[in-house]
Amino acid sequence: MTSDSHTGSRRRFLTGALTAAAAVAGSGLLLLRHSDNDTPGTGASATTPRPGPPGRPAPHSEAFRLRPIAGDSSMGEPPHHPQVRTQAEEILPGARHAIALTFDDGPHPDNTPRVLSALRKHKVQATFFVIGENAAAFPQLVHAIAADGHVIGNHSYTHPQLTRLSADRVKDELGRTSDVIDRILGSPPQWCRAPYGDWDTASLKICAELEMEPLGWSIDTLDWARPGVTSIEDAVTRNIRPGSIILQHDGGGDRSQTVRAVTDYLPRLLDDGYRFVRPRT
Repeated sequence: MTSDSHTGSRRRFLTGALTAAAAVAGSGLLLLRHSDNDTPGTGASATTPRPGPPGRPAPHSEAFRLRPIAGDSSMGEPPHHPQVRTQAEEILPGARHAIALTFDDGPHPDNTPRVLSALRKHKVQATFFVIGENAAAFPQLVHAIAADGHVIGNHSYTHPQLTRLSADRVKDELGRTSDVIDRILGSPPQWCRAPYGDWDTASLKICAELEMEPLGWSIDTLDWARPGVTSIEDAVTRNIRPGSIILQHDGGGDRSQTVRAVTDYLPRLLDDGYRFVRPRT
């Protein structure tokens, strides 16, 4: 297949994806997966999430990963071809006082702009792992995240536990989300985080086939449970180390505690000499 015909085929597929996304957004539904009633786990010990909507047909998705993600500092470098990992990266390699801030489950029309405002105030960049159906419903927020220089990552389309799905369903969840991000930003994601941090050999293989790297975390703030601003701050400031990857959420419910905690602890960590970085492939 020639390059022109390859590109044409991909664009015809993405045009169909855009039509589907527009239909979702036009329905007026507020799609916010990973609700406050979910109980996320940590890695392989994750608890079972609520089942998805009954009768939802498994979507079909093609995925050609040819370009670096918009906003990533690797833009313009040679294409990266991930190898199959045995586990997700949980700490930044070779970091010297460098740490990474990550947010899951967005974009959310109330929380995400407030998180972006706090990050902008302190000139901090982060990685946002978006849920595909939320991204399809709020593409303007995906643009806003990328416009501020943050990295957009893949967090599946409906937030299921990947290890409980067939290989075809995992491909649909991850591939469809990458296609939505690609259609919105013009480039696909290079990073992926499994819902509940729960990977297995099969899902890690699919992640690599879609040309993404898996990213975990080393500090879980448990902010999804709304434990209080002080508790969220303490989880970060007491456990922070060079190379730490911090997990928080900008979607899935009321995240006002998260916004307040981020606003409070960012200047403290900056004063301590930490610098916030985006993951690099």
